[in-house]
Amino acid sequence: MDYTSYLQLERLLSAQTLVTGASGGDPAHDEHLFIIVHQAYELWFKQILHEVAYLQRLFNAEALPDEALGLAVQTLNRIVTIQKHLVQQVDILETMTPMSFLEFRDQLRPASGFQSAQFRLIETRLGLPRSQRLKFDERSFDALLDTGSRKAVEMAESDRTLFHGIEAWLARMPFLETRSFDFGKALQDKFVESEERITRQAGLADAEIEAQRAAIARQRHMLKAILDDEIFSYVQPEQGWRMRRPALEAALFICLYHHKPLLQQPYQILKSLMDVDEQMTLWRMRHVMMVARMIGLKVGTGGSSGVGYLRATVDAHRVFNDLFAISTFLAPQSMLPPLPPEMERAMTFQGMPS
Repeated sequence: MDYTSYLQLERLLSAQTLVTGASGGDPAHDEHLFIIVHQAYELWFKQILHEVAYLQRLFNAEALPDEALGLAVQTLNRIVTIQKHLVQQVDILETMTPMSFLEFRDQLRPASGFQSAQFRLIETRLGLPRSQRLKFDERSFDALLDTGSRKAVEMAESDRTLFHGIEAWLARMPFLETRSFDFGKALQDKFVESEERITRQAGLADAEIEAQRAAIARQRHMLKAILDDEIFSYVQPEQGWRMRRPALEAALFICLYHHKPLLQQPYQILKSLMDVDEQMTLWRMRHVMMVARMIGLKVGTGGSSGVGYLRATVDAHRVFNDLFAISTFLAPQSMLPPLPPEMERAMTFQGMPS
């Protein structure tokens, strides 16, 4: 075996078949770039799917071993690094001018980026549900996929996604309530102290005080929902929470006390999940701007509404919105409810059972 045969370079490097020039005439120079960039995207999509499948196996197991936390962080960081590269790849595509693209665009019909089954699988395996997806031109997101790809997406939808695995892992978290510490009550007491401190703050006009007190009252109402099953079931549709209440409470605890040694890796997992969502959003935004630059308000090659639909997906197709919303309840470390001594010890590596 040598380098060429191991990487199957003969097959790989002969997979760029231009549609222009096939019936005579000169091929469009930039079509070669267009093919290479999109083939590279699909290869990286395949690697992301490989990494997400590994994370699904980790988090959908009945228990997550402590040593697996570091592997999960490493894998998520790899996905984020690949995503950053995918965003930067748009720069290469934008070296092609709109008029150069128009030299071969019409010959691509009805091929379209909407037909990328791997990208749909990434979204699905991360945890984007069909109910949250926007339709384009009254068609479902998988309408343009071939039969085999649609079945693959449907199978992915029937599996436990990474979102479900993360939710279950969070819901199993200990430490939230012991005989000597009630996390929910301690946190709500701190909100009362914040409201009283604003009232005493010098130099604020009455209107400013009332506005800040009203904001804290809204936060307290949202916080009560995360800490109380009955309230949560009532406000969940209004607030748009996807995770179950115990998982949200655990995520909040991890984010507030992430400086504790035992919570640093769980926090890195939550942070990296938000990074994945952020990079997906950035890629969609760059894609929107590139498409707007290339075709303006034209209809997409697959018959889609083009820029309008893509722009709408930027915010609508985020998976881990709940983790971003947790920031509503964060406070300076100096204002956190102190943990009882036995819990402080449990949060250190020395306090772990040997």
